[in-house]
Amino acid sequence: MKKITKILALATVITAGTFTLGKAQQAIPLDSNKGVRFGIGISGGIGEKDSPFKNSYGADARLQFDLSNYVSITATGGYTKLVADDGFTDYDFIPAKGGVKVFPLTVKGFYGSGEAGAGFSTKKDAKTAFIWSTGVGYEWQNGFDLSARYEAYSQDSASNTYVPYNGQFALRLAYGFKL
Repeated sequence: MKKITKILALATVITAGTFTLGKAQQAIPLDSNKGVRFGIGISGGIGEKDSPFKNSYGADARLQFDLSNYVSITATGGYTKLVADDGFTDYDFIPAKGGVKVFPLTVKGFYGSGEAGAGFSTKKDAKTAFIWSTGVGYEWQNGFDLSARYEAYSQDSASNTYVPYNGQFALRLAYGFKL
């Protein structure tokens, strides 16, 4: 139930932000710095309280398609390793996620984000996990991007890496290039 509540809250925030910004976009001209971007990032995190994973690290590549000054869609892929406590197995996977970034009108560079997708395990006989995340960040004009997120994983019970539900709090440092 806790997982469903978080997903619904995220969907509500993204939907409300998109509709609210839609009206504001009509009155404000587009920024010439917007377009298509490619970013490379590194991240590190800590597991949530009841998770068997104590920390994590990874790297990713992200394509960002700016629909306007206020809304972008993203496609992210990379590698993540969740490091387990004693008695558990580390979980290595390749995340493939799609998402949205919403830039509010008040602070240039600040954004809220949400992503969902799949985590393809690198271990034999492991099943694909469902991944979702929500976070906030700041994107500088020079290309640097710093964000904080909560990311959750839900695995198939038939997987040899099965953990019912777990997540991490992570920081991501990235650099983006305009294409």
